[in-house]
Amino acid sequence: MKLTHLLLAAIVTCICSGAMAQWQWIDKDGRKVFSDRAPPPDVADKNIVKRPPGRMPTQASTAPDAPPADAAATAPVQVASAPKGIDKDLEARKKQAADAEAAKRKADEERVTKARVENCARAKQAKSTFDSGVRVARTSPSGEREIMDDAARAAELKRIQGIIDADCK
Repeated sequence: MKLTHLLLAAIVTCICSGAMAQWQWIDKDGRKVFSDRAPPPDVADKNIVKRPPGRMPTQASTAPDAPPADAAATAPVQVASAPKGIDKDLEARKKQAADAEAAKRKADEERVTKARVENCARAKQAKSTFDSGVRVARTSPSGEREIMDDAARAAELKRIQGIIDADCK
């Protein structure tokens, strides 16, 4: 019975040893960083405090004074990267949002302009009707039809002229 417990404990220890793989290094600000992933390439080997088992330091860190056997083989590969702080996708989304906002603003302006043109045309037509001298009737709030007197005509002409002044520019 004790042998099976011991065997089970050994298996669990072997399985869990991968979870104990921890990296420790000191970042550029002097803080100690713990992670299950390797440090970024800009961290020097001398700043790496602990590596997971089986991870050996590179050749350059074990013998810094020894000249490299083949400079091209040991030279770090330069990867072209975007400047820090700029995310191309984020910039594209910002530009797309700004374009969509501008298109929405333009559509709203066109809608307002179209409404003003229609209001202007209606007001001019109404003004020509009132200027012709024809009797004009309107419906009262109680639902009865009433003919406009001279005071009501003058007030309505003043209102129509205000619409023409505002919308017919």
